[in-house]
Amino acid sequence: MLSHKEIVLRLILAAILGAIVGIERERKNWTAGMRTHMMVCLGSSLMMMVSSFGFADVLNMDHVTLDPSRIAAQVVSGIGFLGAGTIILLRQGIVRGLTTASGLWTVAGVGLACGGGMYFAASITTAFALIILWALQPIEKRFVQRYTQRTLKLTLEDKVNPMSLLDEWFNMAEIKLANFSYHKASNETTVELKFDGKDADNIMQVLEKIKNHSAIKDISWSK
Repeated sequence: MLSHKEIVLRLILAAILGAIVGIERERKNWTAGMRTHMMVCLGSSLMMMVSSFGFADVLNMDHVTLDPSRIAAQVVSGIGFLGAGTIILLRQGIVRGLTTASGLWTVAGVGLACGGGMYFAASITTAFALIILWALQPIEKRFVQRYTQRTLKLTLEDKVNPMSLLDEWFNMAEIKLANFSYHKASNETTVELKFDGKDADNIMQVLEKIKNHSAIKDISWSK
């Protein structure tokens, strides 16, 4: 059996490590912040101790066998239900909250490690989690911004030929279209163009030149 001091140590360490990861999420105003991560990590630590030591009083019986991994396995699968609550579908193709959900899943593992007495494994996993969540974020943003498609929406006068104008405007900057669509209404034409993020600077230069063109009624550009 664990001593009271050891139980307190494992629970406190789990709460602290969960809070460290949760603070990183808290600064971005996610629903699952510091307290949520602390509770997940703390609860996982308790469940691991219960799984490993909570049935010591019945182990002397001949018909009883102990598998300490059973409760731990249920924690790993069960935390997915909580993580799913942090995932938000904004619109088709755009999902937010996956990183927070994976963070909750990770701190559940950290809590299990604390409950199992694997202090170094729990601490180094927390350090790696912070590196992934915080230190690598600028690199990820730079990469995503370069390759994520941007959308340009132009509302043009009905009397103009959109194809000839677009060919003139964007071919002069050697910008390659990723996708193109347009809708013709009674008195205007709406054109939607998609470009690779790496062409964003060139597109902005083109927009500066054409923004006052008489054929353009409105411009919408997603950065």
